[in-house]
Amino acid sequence: MRGVNKVILIGNLGKDPDVQFLEGNIAVAKFPLATTETYKDRTGKLVSQTEWHTVVLWRGLAELAQKYLHKSSLIYVEGHLKNRCWEDKDGVKKFATEIVGDNLIMLDKKSESSISSVNGNCFPNNEESQVDFSDYIEKKCEESIEPTIKENRNNPYLSDNAEDLKL
Repeated sequence: MRGVNKVILIGNLGKDPDVQFLEGNIAVAKFPLATTETYKDRTGKLVSQTEWHTVVLWRGLAELAQKYLHKSSLIYVEGHLKNRCWEDKDGVKKFATEIVGDNLIMLDKKSESSISSVNGNCFPNNEESQVDFSDYIEKKCEESIEPTIKENRNNPYLSDNAEDLKL
């Protein structure tokens, strides 16, 4: 049986994204995200509890984070959990659980435009957006569509030819 590893968070950035470019000019962004739950305790008093999460974004999403996200930005992020371990400079073993973001939506009302990103491709959330993403989207589409077309040519489940469906 297959497992499910899915995380959905809505929260505020605790600081500006830390963006680095790895070998091959691959962007990776990392930032803390605060989610706050409010509930009533036994006495009826409202209590807020904040949890901090480390979010990691790759490639196009990391570039979007660098350009548009900042401390206190309100975002929706969808992704999966990833556990890492390493040894620090003193040889002490360290562990971290991070959310690797697959989809991102900027929710700030104060921003001039709101951006959605699905699988690294970004889209303005409204037609009145004052930021023109057409060049960025066109570039990302050119990068991502061609490999998909090549992959699908060899996928019998996506073929119109009935002969391809025989196993």
